[in-house]
Amino acid sequence: MTSTASTGQYPFEFVPRATQDLELLEQLNFFPGLKELLMLRQVHALEHATVWVLSETSPHRDRTPNPPMGTDNQMLGGMSTESGFYLYGQVNKNQLENAVRTALQRITSGEWDLAVHPRCGTNLSVSLLLTAGFAVGANFFLPKDPLTQLAGLGLAATTAATVAPDLGAIAQKYLTTSIPFNLAFEEILPVEDMWGRPAHFVRLRWQQ
Repeated sequence: MTSTASTGQYPFEFVPRATQDLELLEQLNFFPGLKELLMLRQVHALEHATVWVLSETSPHRDRTPNPPMGTDNQMLGGMSTESGFYLYGQVNKNQLENAVRTALQRITSGEWDLAVHPRCGTNLSVSLLLTAGFAVGANFFLPKDPLTQLAGLGLAATTAATVAPDLGAIAQKYLTTSIPFNLAFEEILPVEDMWGRPAHFVRLRWQQ
């Protein structure tokens, strides 16, 4: 099957190595919580890849011509933890397990961009940080009259909204996700998250 999130869409060369996180653990084993952090990044990537795989066959997928990052089902969402991820949306257990296994195989076989998703919270965080930064800059550099300040705030928000998707994708690729070379599937459990929302929890384990 051809990926809907093919490699090479982003501005920097990205060639992950299967041993990169294991090497980090060996070199920085004195760093408390490092293994949990590395696993969280890998889980985050697999969560995104699973949503992409599920979206490819969903009747609720975005039918916009040539969507920038592939076919996206707006009805699906996820939240990652250091032991697995929650998957929200209308999906049965067998369908989800097949999608997880398929996503894991595809993303570790070279479809790196499956790790990046446009609805990730990373993009929102980047947008908020950019808006705040631009707003402070506008307040500092522009005249202090209300109309100019208001125009500066609007320009800050518009500029942040324009550049945030690309910067968010870069932040996901290099900071908040990592190709899940060290993850193995364990089980799927029907659960409620900490806010009482029904979900499936995909439990994963670390493997050397």
